[in-house]
Amino acid sequence: MLKYKNWAVVGDVLNQRKFAYKIKNRLIDAGYIVSLVNPRESEHKVFHSLQEIKEKVDVIDLCINPKLGIDIVKKAHNLGIDHIFIQPGAESEEILLFCKEHDMKVIQSCVLVELSKRGI
Repeated sequence: MLKYKNWAVVGDVLNQRKFAYKIKNRLIDAGYIVSLVNPRESEHKVFHSLQEIKEKVDVIDLCINPKLGIDIVKKAHNLGIDHIFIQPGAESEEILLFCKEHDMKVIQSCVLVELSKRGI
């Protein structure tokens, strides 16, 4: 999935103590185009939902509680986004089953680790 350049990081993207913040910064530093989504916030730099993003999104990185993540994944599917990167702790059987039933591509790993493995 790292070959795709347009990402949406979903989670607490403005909180410096959270992995969503670290992931979005690392992706941006590596040259990716990153949209920020947090369904719990609506600041000027952060989208409240995927539907608000005007640019193309190839991959969604879930860094959010799975109870909220399932709705994000369903909305992604409805928007034609079928690449989901699920951070540790953001996965659930419901999310994985939905993705499988809808032929969505899923990676369960840490983006920070995967970028490091590739020297990015």
